[in-house]
Amino acid sequence: GSVADPDHPRAVVDVALREFGRIDVLVNNAATNLPYGPLMDVDPRAWREAFAVNVEAPLRLVQCAWRAWMGEHGGTVVNVCTEGAAHVGPNIGAYGTSKAALAHLTQQLAGELAPKVRVNSVSPGLVRTEMARFVWEPGEEEVAAGLPLGRIGEPDDIARAVVWLASDAAEWITGADLLVDGGTGVRGAHSIAPYAVGERLRSQGPPRRGGALP
Repeated sequence: GSVADPDHPRAVVDVALREFGRIDVLVNNAATNLPYGPLMDVDPRAWREAFAVNVEAPLRLVQCAWRAWMGEHGGTVVNVCTEGAAHVGPNIGAYGTSKAALAHLTQQLAGELAPKVRVNSVSPGLVRTEMARFVWEPGEEEVAAGLPLGRIGEPDDIARAVVWLASDAAEWITGADLLVDGGTGVRGAHSIAPYAVGERLRSQGPPRRGGALP
């Protein structure tokens, strides 16, 4: 079922406890980049759905994990945000705004749940996922050429960052956001950014629901 289903977070936590007997790490990666289009055209129901999936569901999962295990035993949470939350882009206003809210939620939870639970986030740049296919597939070489490290990201690039933040190697880090973007943040010396390609893809069909968008 959808992570926006009110019963989903409790069910996920119950399954984890039944299968593993404990919950040490929670990674909130499920997301939707719908509604897609200018904010002036956004349907209110679709807007609420974006926040239900991208903001409320992570909060509910953390609440359930805290009450079931982490509040007593500790643990770590990693939320997957996006580097796009720091700037605007065509047609993804609902996605970016909801992910900006998730970034703030990360810091708020880090303050409230310390010292028992560490809460951090990872902000991917453009990654080769199904949900981001509408950005990278039509012009991957062009996009990659505009990034300092010369390629778009792979899911493993993000997974390794998440694993590190969740591990004891990051035990003195909470409330932080780790930018994993191939150098997008220092692209001033490069000619083309991922969202520049997105700008000329306005006529593409709607994107997919799934993991993290750039």
